[in-house]
Amino acid sequence: MITLLDYGAGNVRSVRNAIRATGFEVMDVKVPEDITTADILVFPGVGSFGNAVNTLKEKGFFGPLRRYLLEDRPFLGICLGLQTLFEASDECPGTPGLAIIPGRVERFNDSRLSVPHIGWNGVCVKKKSALFNAYAGEKLYFVHSFAARTTPTNRDSVLTTTSYDGEFISSVQKGNVCATQFHPEKSGRAGQDILRNFLSRARISTAVRLSDDDCRTRLGKRIIACLDVRSNDSGDLVVTKGDQYDVREKGEVRNLGKPVELAKRYYDEGADEITFLNITAFRAFPLKDQPMIEVLRRSSEQIFVPLTIGGGIREFTDAEDRRYSALDVAGEYFRSGADKVSIGSDAVTAVADLLKTGRATGKSSIEEISRVYGNQAVVVSIDPRRVYVEDPGDTDHTVMETAVPGPNGEKYCWYQCTLRGGREGSDIDAVQLARGCEKLGAGEILLNCIDRDGTNSGFDLELINLVKNAVSIPVIASSGAGKVEHFSEVFKATGTDAALAAGVFHRREIPIPAVKEHLRDLDIEVR
Repeated sequence: MITLLDYGAGNVRSVRNAIRATGFEVMDVKVPEDITTADILVFPGVGSFGNAVNTLKEKGFFGPLRRYLLEDRPFLGICLGLQTLFEASDECPGTPGLAIIPGRVERFNDSRLSVPHIGWNGVCVKKKSALFNAYAGEKLYFVHSFAARTTPTNRDSVLTTTSYDGEFISSVQKGNVCATQFHPEKSGRAGQDILRNFLSRARISTAVRLSDDDCRTRLGKRIIACLDVRSNDSGDLVVTKGDQYDVREKGEVRNLGKPVELAKRYYDEGADEITFLNITAFRAFPLKDQPMIEVLRRSSEQIFVPLTIGGGIREFTDAEDRRYSALDVAGEYFRSGADKVSIGSDAVTAVADLLKTGRATGKSSIEEISRVYGNQAVVVSIDPRRVYVEDPGDTDHTVMETAVPGPNGEKYCWYQCTLRGGREGSDIDAVQLARGCEKLGAGEILLNCIDRDGTNSGFDLELINLVKNAVSIPVIASSGAGKVEHFSEVFKATGTDAALAAGVFHRREIPIPAVKEHLRDLDIEVR
């Protein structure tokens, strides 16, 4: 029996499912005494350092947890579960950590890199440990903005390091206390092996130092499969795909498969992440009955890469006149298996208020969710379309000279952000929205393009460069992929962090393995 320390933040369902997939049963910590009596304790952490430590103290878990660790009992911390082992973090100055390992956690500060550090990266093994038995150098999944560094005082506890903004600690072992900065539960089969190595031993054998030789890893570009999910006319959930956002064909909702089955296929084919966009957004339903909840729960039982859910992440009142905040909705999705939530129209409204007043209210869905779950858990989906102008002075928006002239030969354009799946326009451009969302606390941008959606003519490189150069958070390129060369083109021409596609994957016009093979042939790093 494995004891899971769920302190109430982040997606712990994935950890439970990953543990069960290795053949072990799981029980949750409900009272402090459950920590004291645990045989093997797993602490998955998602969110902010200060919120995690303060919640542990409020629940009475902090003291028993520290005593458990000092007694050198079997422990596995994940992500924030690693960071809390250190003395302090720059994320929340003045809040002490568990102080099991010397040192403090620092924010990545290289302005040339996207932060958070999101994606698949390697590890350099510094010590021989049972944790990495049979590890063949596969990439593992990271998502974090803060990291610990090797120092003379903690060097003996460093198990692996990873390269990003220099070298940071990606796993530690101090006796039977182990922790990883990466998410083994989201690292596919390699992560499952690491979990199994830990759980199958009542006590982890002492790590033996191998080498301090220089070793560098490379962050891979991510290939993301996106599933637009909605109910058809019979009330069944199906994966569909719009032609310029029109999802009907011959009067019927276009049906490209069942959500869970299709997502599992993409996982097996090597997709780095799966995104579900709930384009029905069942706002009239009580939250506990939302059909997408079941999709997430079933998917997280068999898919061990990150899952993102978008659609309906906003405040609403259900058919029974019960009010739910955006944080309530996001929390239910996280507890059901989502690792990230994607916010669309609500983000446009929030940034409009920010631009109008010049200050954040702290009440937008982006702010509320990122404050509790961390900015890495919040993706903003931007749906812009081109608006051509004859002269840059014709508008106050960010204008660029384009290589794709307008219908009347216009050489300039700006990108108007839309709401409700492209059905409504706004007076906010893509750069304003991206920068505003970053300021509010978003951790990633999903950048669509209405003009390219469903065209198979390639990504809008001009748009992607425009937004990528305006923000420091990762950008996912979307809309327009029609052949494998479009993926290499967008990575080489824009430096975007990930590329997303939907219809061409659903219809098997481009297999995901073919995309990966093409990118490797061009020395573009992928998992």
